[in-house]
Amino acid sequence: MGDMTNSDFYTKNQRNDSNHAGGFGCSLMELRSLMELRGTEAVVKIQEDYAGVEGLCQRLKTSPTEGLAGDAIDLDKRKEVFGQNLIPPKKPKTFLQLVWEALQDVTLIILEIAAMISLGLSFYQPPGEGSESCGTANAGAEDEGEAEAGWIEGAAILLSVVCVVLVTAFNDWSKEKQFRGLQSRIEQEQKFQVVRGGQVIQLPVSDIVVGDIAQIKYGDLLPADGVLIQGNDLKIDESSLTGESDHVRKSADKDPMLLSGTHVMEGSGRMVVMAVGVNSQTGIIFTLLGAGGEEEEKKEKKDCSHPSSHPIATIATDGAASANAPGNTSLVNGKMQDGNMENNQTKVKKQDGAAAMEMQPLKSAEGGETDEKEKKKANVSKKEKSVLQGKLTKLAVQIGKAGLVMSAITVIILVLYFAIDNFVLQKRPWLPECTPVYIQYFVKFFIIGVTVLVVAVPEGLPLAVTISLAYSVKKMMKDNNLVRHLDACETMGNATAICSDKTGTLTTNRMTAVECFVADVHYKEIPDPSSIPAKTLETLVNAISLNSAYTTKILPADKDGGLPKQVGNKTECGLLGLVLDLKRDYQTVRNQIPEEKLYKVYTFNSVRKSMSTVIKLPDGNFRMYSKGASEIILKKCSFILNEVGESRAFRPRDRDEMVKKVIEPMACSGLRTICVAYRDFSGDPEPNWDDENNILTELTAICVVGIEDPVRPEVPDAILKCQRAGITVRMVTGDNINTARAIAIKCGIIHPGEDFLCIDGKEFNRRIRNEKGEVEQERIDKVWPKLRVLARSSPTDKHTLVKGIIDSTLVDQRQVVAVTGDGTNDGPALKKADVGFAMGIAGTDVAKEASDIILTDDNFSSIVKAVMWGRNVYDSISKFLQFQLTVNVVAVIVAFTGACITQDSPLKAVQMLWVNLIMDTFASLALATEPPTESLLMRKPYGRNKPLISSTMTKNILGHGVYQLIIIFTLLFVGEQIFDIDSGRNAPLHSPPSEHYTIIFNTFVMMQLFNEINARKIHGERNVFEGIFRNPIFCSIVLGTFAIQIVIVQFGGKPFSCSPLDLEKWMWCVFLGLGELVWGQVISTIPNSKLRFLRGAGRLTQKDEMTAEEEMNEDQEEIDHAERELRRGQILWFRGLNRIQTQIEVVNTFKSGTSFQGALRRQSSTTSQNQDVTNVSSPSHVSLCNALSSPTSTAAAPSGQC
Repeated sequence: MGDMTNSDFYTKNQRNDSNHAGGFGCSLMELRSLMELRGTEAVVKIQEDYAGVEGLCQRLKTSPTEGLAGDAIDLDKRKEVFGQNLIPPKKPKTFLQLVWEALQDVTLIILEIAAMISLGLSFYQPPGEGSESCGTANAGAEDEGEAEAGWIEGAAILLSVVCVVLVTAFNDWSKEKQFRGLQSRIEQEQKFQVVRGGQVIQLPVSDIVVGDIAQIKYGDLLPADGVLIQGNDLKIDESSLTGESDHVRKSADKDPMLLSGTHVMEGSGRMVVMAVGVNSQTGIIFTLLGAGGEEEEKKEKKDCSHPSSHPIATIATDGAASANAPGNTSLVNGKMQDGNMENNQTKVKKQDGAAAMEMQPLKSAEGGETDEKEKKKANVSKKEKSVLQGKLTKLAVQIGKAGLVMSAITVIILVLYFAIDNFVLQKRPWLPECTPVYIQYFVKFFIIGVTVLVVAVPEGLPLAVTISLAYSVKKMMKDNNLVRHLDACETMGNATAICSDKTGTLTTNRMTAVECFVADVHYKEIPDPSSIPAKTLETLVNAISLNSAYTTKILPADKDGGLPKQVGNKTECGLLGLVLDLKRDYQTVRNQIPEEKLYKVYTFNSVRKSMSTVIKLPDGNFRMYSKGASEIILKKCSFILNEVGESRAFRPRDRDEMVKKVIEPMACSGLRTICVAYRDFSGDPEPNWDDENNILTELTAICVVGIEDPVRPEVPDAILKCQRAGITVRMVTGDNINTARAIAIKCGIIHPGEDFLCIDGKEFNRRIRNEKGEVEQERIDKVWPKLRVLARSSPTDKHTLVKGIIDSTLVDQRQVVAVTGDGTNDGPALKKADVGFAMGIAGTDVAKEASDIILTDDNFSSIVKAVMWGRNVYDSISKFLQFQLTVNVVAVIVAFTGACITQDSPLKAVQMLWVNLIMDTFASLALATEPPTESLLMRKPYGRNKPLISSTMTKNILGHGVYQLIIIFTLLFVGEQIFDIDSGRNAPLHSPPSEHYTIIFNTFVMMQLFNEINARKIHGERNVFEGIFRNPIFCSIVLGTFAIQIVIVQFGGKPFSCSPLDLEKWMWCVFLGLGELVWGQVISTIPNSKLRFLRGAGRLTQKDEMTAEEEMNEDQEEIDHAERELRRGQILWFRGLNRIQTQIEVVNTFKSGTSFQGALRRQSSTTSQNQDVTNVSSPSHVSLCNALSSPTSTAAAPSGQC
């Protein structure tokens, strides 16, 4: 297939080659082959064929410094010749495909077959029709002259199946549309810095063309292939393409090739874009994987059940999904999901062969998918199921088993009863001409059995969950939460701990210099430039202007009277602000020494915690400017500039004094302290710049600046809400401990006089590591419960802390941890956490990639909104369950006992389908869209071990169930006397619908309708109507269902087995339904404490009977062999019973949220690692994430390679 693709490309591009690419000096194919070279080979090729990078730029008609002119005609021409920076998305599923998928549901298939048989038999007129010898078979049907109407029931069942299928398909379709919208939003957010016409501008990634000059910096995800023009200390993580975890050094003279989809881990630079979209290295891989449209279609024709195209799988490609994102997916997102995307694609293709075995017994595309997901889930190191998901899967499996047993018993009892009654008691012989009549009976029994099963299985459940999540995700966008993985939304509701960054999340991330120590004077506010020695001032201005990223700028305010706009690194903006406050202009200094004239740059990274720039002076000597955290730089200073601008010795004693008198007071008032220094080197001999330890010493301190980053005004209130809701907020920051403590007090994370820990990274490591330097869980357990502030922490510390809290067995509930991060180095911690929040504004691409939710406003209070929505999802599902289980319990018992006592279910198959599927679908919509209220934040998190169905809910389910059963059995057995109508019991085959059974059906539906209102409250509240008008969807659905019910009863006739009722009987039905509301008040009066047995029931309903050992596993989240076996057992069990599709759907609905989730999620067990090895046989570009999914290598690769 690969060859085919390439040949397609060659033919497409032949015309371009002939006229040398529309006037450009090199063709598409030349550039493609050039980008396949690496290292010195590439350097030689560029030198020989193009006379270096400048020559290459000339041929591409671009300037290395000014970039493209940016006129529209030129840009369009480039797009035409070299392609756009897009990977064509995969076509979404058509509505018909979704209909076909919905038809695969096993229960529906059984019903379809039963209906067909019933239809066939109703048209067949057997010879023995009239003879009495066939017993009770047809008595009554002829009298009514309605034998011909026998086909109606079969047809009605088929019709309702069609309805159900259309509703399901429509839901899937709208769901897919929503997810695509979400993805396109994620994609539009991706912008990149490009130089056009000498100006640095931010462009959407899809607008980048060949010949653009792109500025790259630490934390970027490269959007296209290019050649480095100039770089400072550039290191790239190419693992997503090569699988090599070591960072690759890039420089213009040794290895200038930069590839799309790779991450910039250190440094900065500029590159000229050489290949975009399907022609870039990742694009080529993608095309080979058939993500490009045409091959996909050919493939799909060959392989109809294309498993990866399940609707929900869209979001699963790690949120930014571009293989199936809408419209023009900008290349960057798709292909790069950390290489995961490619993995998934490859796995999907492999599946055609490898999983064919897997899929045979399943018959349905969906089943196959579950299996594949099962594999993928093990494959991508497994993030264990979210709380709700685990509980729901268990519940659905149990309900399914119970339903199957009930329906089997029903059929057996009916058949035996009929046989014994006819052949034993009445001693009738089995006559050949009566066979069709008997078969017709058996088919009727079979349909009743299937109906019981249909009612028992809660199809509405996956739908409720999906609707609830999709609705919440949509609404969360308004609250500045961009959810990338669906289940993160619900996990957030169970969060017990939040580890938050300080800068930008708790603070405004607008840095302003407010104090400084310069020329031996500590100024409490920015001094007048005249009070500083001229020489010192000049050195200071140069040190700040040159030794900061040239992309960092302060621009005039957008609005009059607004604050100036800070672009780039905010700390550097604070320093540049200081230069402006000293009435100097940094831009003029930068213009004298443009970026390419900088001799050597040591960029900032988490190890150095400083940045240094070397410039060559006119006399041939060198000067290096440094800036960084004050305590780190001061340790390297041997001199300091005094009050007249001369340097004097700076001894350790002076340093200690300075720390005490200057740095600590600044830090205690919550300021960030930055030290600026310099050092001169002689140019002969030139120093060895790679020997960092000897270069970064003997510096001369110029000044120490105190930079203020004020706390966001809404943060203290948000943190108070978290603490009330039972969530502990911890601050993890790279800042000085005094600064961190001061900010923590302002935020309300710590209150003076409480017993808590504020420690720095050094102390933290001393406490948690043993003599050998290994982290020990017991030691972490002594630290984390009281820890509130962790200062001067490295990314590894953050990861260790998160892992320590998650793995801790100190408390009965396993902690659910949310983490916020913005830097590339936060990647591992974001992946490890249950929910990772990345900053939408300040966050790097790498951090966004690793996260589950992106905070579009970088604000801590948005996290509180996420908690509220998460809890709301959990509550919505519980409301729906409470309603659904009441319907199920009652309907199953009625159908079962009715069938056993009267040989005919009081609720007919079609009625059951209406009650079950249509009402469930509507109810799930109505109950899943309840808006959240502040009261959700007034309780503690539910935790993992609490049963899904609380004792209050069990009380409600049983209480309402009892009421409904009493009413229905009363109507069934004495209803005809009460209403003075003909009895509908023991009606023969094909008899017309009776008023008696219509009343039962109508009352049943009315009771469900009013119980739906009861189900709005699950914590035993009295007022079930509270806030009902805030949810218009709920009101319209209740009224709508009521209207349809009137139509069904009055005009449904034979298909719905309904006979029209007069007003009085209608009033009775509604009255009995209203009784539900009164009865609900009675139930909530009974205190739970009186019903001790309910506690057990709650657990039982959740079917969570675990052995003690397993309970331990659950707590520690080590989902090991035992549980995997248990799950596999269940899957095999299902397969044997043809896989009760609904449960699978529940599992699917959820898995797809997590299944491909960016690897490096929760490590769970050795099994998942072994599977990593067996399943990943995709080509060489397999994402490193797989390799990293074993804990050992995670530890070895802390700096966020994955």
